[in-house]
Amino acid sequence: MKLKSLATLALTGTLAAGPALADLVIPDLSYRTGPYAAGGTPFSDGYQDYFNLLNARDGGIGGEPIRIIECETAYNTEKGVECYEATKGEGALIYQPLSTGITYQIIPKAIVDEIPIHTMGYGRTSAANGEVFNWVFNYPANYWDAASVMVNYLLEENGGSLEGKKIALLYHNSAYGKEPIRTLEELSAMHGFELSQLAVDHPGQEQKSQWLQIRRERPDYVLMWGWGVMNQVAVQEAANIGFPMENFIGNWWAGAEHDVTPAGAGADGYKSLNMNRVGDLPVFEEIKTLVHDAGNAAGDGSNVGNVLYTRGLYAAMLAAEAIALAQENTGKADIAASDVRDAMEMLEITAARMEELGMPNIGPEFSVTCQDHGGTGLGIVQQWNAADAQWVALTDYIAPDDSVTDPLVAEDSAAFAAENNITPGCL
Repeated sequence: MKLKSLATLALTGTLAAGPALADLVIPDLSYRTGPYAAGGTPFSDGYQDYFNLLNARDGGIGGEPIRIIECETAYNTEKGVECYEATKGEGALIYQPLSTGITYQIIPKAIVDEIPIHTMGYGRTSAANGEVFNWVFNYPANYWDAASVMVNYLLEENGGSLEGKKIALLYHNSAYGKEPIRTLEELSAMHGFELSQLAVDHPGQEQKSQWLQIRRERPDYVLMWGWGVMNQVAVQEAANIGFPMENFIGNWWAGAEHDVTPAGAGADGYKSLNMNRVGDLPVFEEIKTLVHDAGNAAGDGSNVGNVLYTRGLYAAMLAAEAIALAQENTGKADIAASDVRDAMEMLEITAARMEELGMPNIGPEFSVTCQDHGGTGLGIVQQWNAADAQWVALTDYIAPDDSVTDPLVAEDSAAFAAENNITPGCL
């Protein structure tokens, strides 16, 4: 496959370490600048380091080297779309936008271009319906799963009843932050808790009025859909007003080390969801030896093992497993994006395979089908221990309430199909 020079792209990306010419092209729509860089940087480091490991250790995937095209979006939707347009013609096999706003804009494009998108735990939740969103996958979990997991955890903490409780949702005032609202409204009606909604405008540095309202209304729990600097400010503001940290729970994009360390001891006890476990994985030693020590690290090495580095690595592993399966299915090493899509729809991640890859228990076991692109929806609850500067898992994986989320997925995906003249079905 002949690849054009990056200099010909409308928007120049950065060529990560690896062979100059490669047949397996992986764009990385990263953001290492701006108010969301603290989250985007470690994810991108983990994402690229895993592919660089495969190049160093295995010569790529199936003996075919990987070329990573990094394109800076600054978490800006317009720039993200420009990056997509600039990289898709390079033979891109799969996109991981790491932005709900960018995802919403490129879904229609990817359907036409026939390039799969993996929005792991973010993006358009109803993309879990694979018969409508043939080219979009959000396994192993999505935002509506996260909202339901949070409520199921609180039900367990309150003897099975939330009747009369007051729960506030503090959310980033964007497509991302608004995603859980419908689900929480349904769960509020089902379980009898009072739901209040507090929007925080981009980038999230100003939250005084929201926390004054929380102090005045005294909700029993605050749930947070935050990202970037918003999370740090929220944790600090909660500490400032003396809100009990054990009753403050972020989603899995509001539960990384950089979200809590600025508040010091004040962050102790803060909780969040996580879709991936953290710990000292054997694969980290391979990355150190074969990637970092060889001078091919995506970053400076300081993020290895933290929550979002591990999640980026997890995302890369899922992409690599789909590419390997596509090669197996087609009998070819040099595969097309459509082959990867087909493989993503057949993907099965087992405990034995995660162990074999040096990532034991990094995530839940799950499988994907034509009908279900969303996975199991499982999430764990973790808590920040400020004294030891580490996250501690409080629970095993908690399941969402599918009786609530499934109808919402069906309704929203049906609306998308009608708006875009899509006849649902398997490819």
